Amino acid sequence: MTEKACAAHRIGDGAAAGSLTSDTPVTFTVDGETYTGLAGDTLASALLANGRIRVGDSIYRRRPRGILSAGVEEPNAFVLVEGEHNESMLPATTVEAVEGLSARLLEGIGTLDARKDTEEYDKHTVHVEVAVVGSGPAGLAAAKAAAASGKRVVLLEQDHAFGGTLLDVLADDETSRIDEVPAADWAAQTVAELEAAKNVRLLKRTTVLGSYDNNYLVAVEDREGGYRAAGQERPDGVSRQRLWHIIAKEVVLATGAFDRPLVFANNDLPGVMFASAVQRYLGRYGVLAGKNMVFFTTHDGPYCTAIAAARAGAEVTLIDSRADSAQTAAAEAAGVRVRHNSVVVDAEGEDCVRAVWVATRGAEDQAEQLDADLLVVSGGLSPNVNLHSQRQGRMHWDEQLAGFVPTAAVEHQHTVGALNGSYSLARALAEGTAAGTAAAAGQSSDFYDPETVSARVAETGQADQLWFVPGRQAHQSLGHEATQLEALADYFVDYQRDNTVRDVLRATGAGMLSVEHVKRYTSISTGVEQGKIGGVATIGLIAQAITGGEVNSVATGQPSQQPANTAATAATAETGQAQPRPVSPGQIGTTTFRAPFTPVAFAALAGRAVGELYDAARETNIHPWHVEHGALFEDVGQWKRPWYYPQDGEDMEAAVARECRAARESVAFMDATTLGKIDIKGTDAAEFLNRVYTNGFLKLPVGKARYGIMCTPDGMVFDDGVTTRLAEDHFFMTTTTSGAADVLEWLEEWSQTEWPELDVVFTSATEQYTTIAVVGPKSRDVIAKVAPDLDVSKEGFGFMEYRNTTLASGIDARIVRITFSGELAYEINVPTYYGLKVWEDVAEAGAEFNITPYGTETMHVLRAEKAYPIVGQDTDGTVTPQDLGMDWIVSKIKKDFIGKRSYSRLANTAADRKKLVSVLPVDTALKLPEGTQLVRAEDLGDYTGENLPDRPIPMQGFVTSSYHSQALGRSFGLALIKNGPDLIGQKLMASFEGQLAEVEVGPTVLFDPEGERRDG
Repeated sequence: MTEKACAAHRIGDGAAAGSLTSDTPVTFTVDGETYTGLAGDTLASALLANGRIRVGDSIYRRRPRGILSAGVEEPNAFVLVEGEHNESMLPATTVEAVEGLSARLLEGIGTLDARKDTEEYDKHTVHVEVAVVGSGPAGLAAAKAAAASGKRVVLLEQDHAFGGTLLDVLADDETSRIDEVPAADWAAQTVAELEAAKNVRLLKRTTVLGSYDNNYLVAVEDREGGYRAAGQERPDGVSRQRLWHIIAKEVVLATGAFDRPLVFANNDLPGVMFASAVQRYLGRYGVLAGKNMVFFTTHDGPYCTAIAAARAGAEVTLIDSRADSAQTAAAEAAGVRVRHNSVVVDAEGEDCVRAVWVATRGAEDQAEQLDADLLVVSGGLSPNVNLHSQRQGRMHWDEQLAGFVPTAAVEHQHTVGALNGSYSLARALAEGTAAGTAAAAGQSSDFYDPETVSARVAETGQADQLWFVPGRQAHQSLGHEATQLEALADYFVDYQRDNTVRDVLRATGAGMLSVEHVKRYTSISTGVEQGKIGGVATIGLIAQAITGGEVNSVATGQPSQQPANTAATAATAETGQAQPRPVSPGQIGTTTFRAPFTPVAFAALAGRAVGELYDAARETNIHPWHVEHGALFEDVGQWKRPWYYPQDGEDMEAAVARECRAARESVAFMDATTLGKIDIKGTDAAEFLNRVYTNGFLKLPVGKARYGIMCTPDGMVFDDGVTTRLAEDHFFMTTTTSGAADVLEWLEEWSQTEWPELDVVFTSATEQYTTIAVVGPKSRDVIAKVAPDLDVSKEGFGFMEYRNTTLASGIDARIVRITFSGELAYEINVPTYYGLKVWEDVAEAGAEFNITPYGTETMHVLRAEKAYPIVGQDTDGTVTPQDLGMDWIVSKIKKDFIGKRSYSRLANTAADRKKLVSVLPVDTALKLPEGTQLVRAEDLGDYTGENLPDRPIPMQGFVTSSYHSQALGRSFGLALIKNGPDLIGQKLMASFEGQLAEVEVGPTVLFDPEGERRDG
């Protein structure tokens, strides 16, 4: 690829003349070619200083492209930064040029590094009173005002320096002084004050990616960038990037605005650059992007840039689409040639702009050629509403401001500065100060009203809404005819995706009138740029196409404050003839912006949760004891749980048999710490639980516990557990081990979205308590020794009751009489810190009874003998409580609960639903594999036992659990079988591993069906 040099150069004879650059040279390579820049440069500014504006070809059309912008919105100049792990698709406009940097230019498509990323990434959570996003004039003013209150403040800036547009202003610009000092100096002084304040955290190189409910912000910080810029190696143990989770009481959004493109022929040539970028390269980096510049603008903003460029030595011509401007005299006094009521209709050149065609509006076919090495454009400013939109903030199209601006701030958020369309420096500072003060006080601020808008426009001038410039040829105008469409193939809207006016018109011609539909029909705004540049221009084109095409109706997108015209044509009072009625971009609406605001590496999102830490193993504080006593473990919901404790010469079957005998005949104990635990408080806690569980909880007495089942809205079992009432407004819930997080999320979802009026708060307590289950006929004796002050008699401590007591060791404990085995049993709950000590005390107290630790396999056998279901094993998301034989737990009284109405559905009352029963292999030693299919013998036909029939066989059910039972002296299983209770006593065939075995359907509860053993 041959690159032609542009006419850019560093002002001041190569010395640092920008607010961010120093005189220190840095050497770097791009595509193997060595360049020299200055410390403080970005790759883009350094390349421009070296006369290089061309960066490669576009993705689809292979057209030459150049540096267009100076920020995160850049659609053309992407690089791959080489290192121990290559970073791809980074905008050259944001990558700092540091000594020794090696980069490769990309042509719109990145290249993933196949090597393992061994860098460190981490996450950090902070809580603050005020979070300010953006450090331009409004952001700095807001942070300064909020910090003065003494409240905790965090200021986040995506750039490698604080100051925003204040850094873009030349030091000799007398019109942009603050408190009698240059803008950049005022920014530096303000930042120094904030750095000295103990209540303020400053985060630069930190981009806020997403804004979520309750002012929860997610941001990614480039920590390595600071070390690179300082010429230092990042120390060991310091992460490369950090993901910040910020929870703020108040948020101030000072996110600024983006330049909009102007759509004319060949507007994608290298050498077409945004006015804001030219200003930034000049003010921050001391780089004059061209020597013979033509400006093309629709508003007053670029006038100051044109003046600055002229004073820096450039020849400047300014083309203004409007009839006049209040800035004209100042521009002409600086040597800028100004032409009003004119447009640029075409750009000419190969690898860089060499000339532009300019015409009077309405006479585009009479254009004249002007020499130029840089075409500077600005079709207006688009407020950066991304984070506001992510919070479902409402926006509307303001005709005076010519942009989508927030209609009102989201609760506990404040929008300031250019985000509001306040483009004057004085107003941005005023809004920032007011918002920072209000945020620190917890008060609202709203800067939008018609009078304020008029004042904003009076300060910065009225913008022209120019969405399309016809070409030099008559057929190069908006229209759906084939010749017109093809003529518009070089009028670009989305630079990265190579989308043009032709694509927009094809979409509207196909009936796509919603911006969301056009986006998907064309792929506009679907790339990295995500509508920052081309979004509003596309909306304006849709509106103009609809108006010009006299389309009968308008599909609105985002809600607008302005009433939508339902017809694009109207009859005049004089003639009654239908005349085109202009369609506003507000009637088209804008897309909903979604996180992330800019691309983020998956590695940063993962943080340290990679490799062994991806699914971190959780261990109870008793884990060392289990290891010491030879336990083998299984993973349950991330927890390492003892599976069984084999002694010398024992296999799993023998160990489980021994453990089962201990629990049924003497005493055994189990580490049940992994059970999910949720602390529930609130005046409406009982009402909430009453709605979540299928059975009643309103009248549960204090001091009692109750087993409950939760169901999904379709009536299917979701989770189960025991909840204890500690006080009138205080409950303690247990859940399944693997379901703890899901249940907590479930409770929060219903509390926040369905019943926000209920006063109830949930706190995860799983890791705060150790739970020890003591099970068996001798369990009462063990508890009596461990808790000597506790009345453990049958009469003094009833089933499903709890007692607070002090153990013999002096440790406070909560003991519950509860069973998951059908035996007399207790659960001891103590703070986690004391868990191992209490476990060892239980072991010592039970030694005379040969107390035996048991694991999850024994727990499964014991509970299955009693038909206590395991959610997720005996259920699969299609099972109701009635299917489990637990109709008794579904309330028949007039109370509502999640899933109740589903039980009247025909599908849930069908006679052939699969229901839980037991299955007993005729061969009492045969342990059926779980998942074994059950069929009727008559459906097998003439099966001889040699091979299964080669045809489908109707399935009657399947085995959910299968074990050997010491108590029963045989193997058994639980199964879900169609209308299973009616088949008790009948035979079915079990099909597994290519063979069949006969089984008998039995009652669900096989051991102690009367429950006599529960009370000892």
